[in-house]
Amino acid sequence: MNKPLIIGVAGGSGSGKTTVAKKLLEEAGINQVSHLCHDHYYHDHRELSLEERAKVNYDHPDSLDNLLFIEHIKMLQRWESVECPVYDFKNHCREERTDPIQPSRVVLVEGILIFANPGIRKLLGIKVFVDTDQDIRFIRRLKRDMAERGRSPESIIDQYLATVRPMHMEFVETSKKFADVVIPEGGMNQVAIDLLNAKINSVLKKVTGRLELPDN
Repeated sequence: MNKPLIIGVAGGSGSGKTTVAKKLLEEAGINQVSHLCHDHYYHDHRELSLEERAKVNYDHPDSLDNLLFIEHIKMLQRWESVECPVYDFKNHCREERTDPIQPSRVVLVEGILIFANPGIRKLLGIKVFVDTDQDIRFIRRLKRDMAERGRSPESIIDQYLATVRPMHMEFVETSKKFADVVIPEGGMNQVAIDLLNAKINSVLKKVTGRLELPDN
């Protein structure tokens, strides 16, 4: 049995990675493509107070449970389902529940730092980097964190200056060299989206629907 095609979508915070992933999923059909988000694999720091958790550098590669993330990608490659963690961004800890992800012919792996980790990088069949201007990325992050994560503008700006920007320059921007495809302006670049969709569709046409796994 051939392994699934693993497509990695990376880029800076607010670059439009999620928009690209959503457009690819909508075109192929959610039931045809699995989606694994690196953001949900932050280490669980519930042993710390909320104030202490808020001070953790979440933009450094070590803030993520990359060993678990790699194992889950390998499990999907073996046509095994995984229990993806669910991360609570308001309280900076994992929830008790998990999100089951089923194997598919194509797996979208999305995250800011996925190209910065060699172990993740070597599992990716196609590496896509979403490249967007810094000012646009910051505005998008500001609006998202206020609306979805209940944060104040001051805390977002402080974090951006203290960790987001310097970590982006050190780890994210330097990982762009590993990309097979660079998409300027993210989800607004319809030409790039169409090319990726064509590749996904060519893989999906080889097998209709999901793989039927035998009963044990």
